[in-house]
Amino acid sequence: MKVRAMVAHAPGAPLVMEWVDLAPPGPGEVRIEIMASGLCHTDLSQLQGTAAPYPFPVVVGHEGAGVVREIGAGVTSVAVGDHVVPLGIGECGTCGNCRSGLTNLCAVFLGEIASQPSPFSLNGRKVSAYSGVGSLAEHVVVPERNCAVIRKDVPFHLACTIGCSVATGVGAVLHTAHVGTGASVAVFGLGGIGLNVVQGARLAGAGRIIGVDINPARDAQGRRFGMTDFVNGSSGDAVAAIQALTGGGADFAFECVGSTALMRQAFDCTRVGWGCTVVLGVPPDGQTLDLVPFAIQLGRTVKGSFMGNIKGRSQLPALLDHYVAGRLNLDDLVTHRLPMAEVNRGFALMTSGEAVRSVVSFQEERA
Repeated sequence: MKVRAMVAHAPGAPLVMEWVDLAPPGPGEVRIEIMASGLCHTDLSQLQGTAAPYPFPVVVGHEGAGVVREIGAGVTSVAVGDHVVPLGIGECGTCGNCRSGLTNLCAVFLGEIASQPSPFSLNGRKVSAYSGVGSLAEHVVVPERNCAVIRKDVPFHLACTIGCSVATGVGAVLHTAHVGTGASVAVFGLGGIGLNVVQGARLAGAGRIIGVDINPARDAQGRRFGMTDFVNGSSGDAVAAIQALTGGGADFAFECVGSTALMRQAFDCTRVGWGCTVVLGVPPDGQTLDLVPFAIQLGRTVKGSFMGNIKGRSQLPALLDHYVAGRLNLDDLVTHRLPMAEVNRGFALMTSGEAVRSVVSFQEERA
């Protein structure tokens, strides 16, 4: 079938609306009609070519929500009509990684990451699907293991956010760092990921939650998610400010921008003896992080977190239960809702700092 999709043909080029060919679901696959798709900074990095793991042309987008319209042979856990979130990281449920209880990085996913197939093509030429999803298309096809069934009482423009920003931020607090009651937390970068780290820390019972950003508007925004203190990263020494606020250093620090300089600041602001730094941001390709070994030997740790270490099918849907119960704030997260034709403006709003999360609402266009 032919579907509309936003295609990037080259690094730095604007997205173009194209009618692409979408292959039907094969055995074990599911076709989803996308109702809403959030715009993420990693999508922007792919578009700009700074961190671009997928060859061009490419359909970006990996934070989607929609309705199952067709299933392939052998699909048993997903039915036509289900509300779902397509997942960049699948969960087969049977490999050693899935059964370990230690990671969300399914071994099947790791085995396919370098050669992920794409259901999209244009004039006979393959078009990549970013993160194996490509949710800036009206329909996508993904394996059953990459399909999380969600509750039907949450609007799609909010539900889609759990597919990346909410899972990454909240999950990093609860499943990677294991922040405990009363802990002090520093968050570098208060965009879509960082604000979810903030509310994840609040959910975990952290005592002090310090946000660091160069955008002063993030002060008021961050407090709506549970931030207790704000440090303007463009004025003064953020590391010294955090050490002063915490009496020696934060218990946990999270880097949510993708800047190796900020990763180093996050590490430096943590407390000697037990400070933990969690890296969430994706830096430009080829960049490295330099740390003095003795600084790590003084009891500090550095952890990476991919999608918050949340398992997509078995754990991610529960994030919407937290929202319905009033424990997570998704309403203030989505600051802009745009039609498909305004996707490029959505990325511009992200770059300017005006938007926290822009969501493309396919459902409203079809109404």
